[in-house]
Amino acid sequence: MPNRDETQRFTALSVRLTGFDEVALEATELTEVYRSVAAEQLGAQRYERLLRELRNPDEALDHELQEAARAVTYLWYTGSWPGTPPIVVSPRAQAEGLVWKAADLYAPATEPFGYGSWADAGDAVKGSVR
Repeated sequence: MPNRDETQRFTALSVRLTGFDEVALEATELTEVYRSVAAEQLGAQRYERLLRELRNPDEALDHELQEAARAVTYLWYTGSWPGTPPIVVSPRAQAEGLVWKAADLYAPATEPFGYGSWADAGDAVKGSVR
């Protein structure tokens, strides 16, 4: 189990990478899951370097860390780790993807509209009036 400081560092990194605040990221209830996936997929050394070097906003990242940062961002926005094929974390992760929040939409086949919600564009938009 990671310590609280490590989770806070990952959350701070994620805020910088995604443009969403800590409250929005924590509302997904996936912070610890994503921290674990990122640490495993990046490996201990690269993961620690990313956490350390992204604390300084003026720091230029090398290609390896740029790719690591993109992968963590991709994880938050899509709920999967990039690759061929991508590693899908869970159906919940896909539904909580930041891509839907950024577009102010619900993920297809998720509440409140359920299966087939993508067929009617008006239903897919949050707050749409019928």
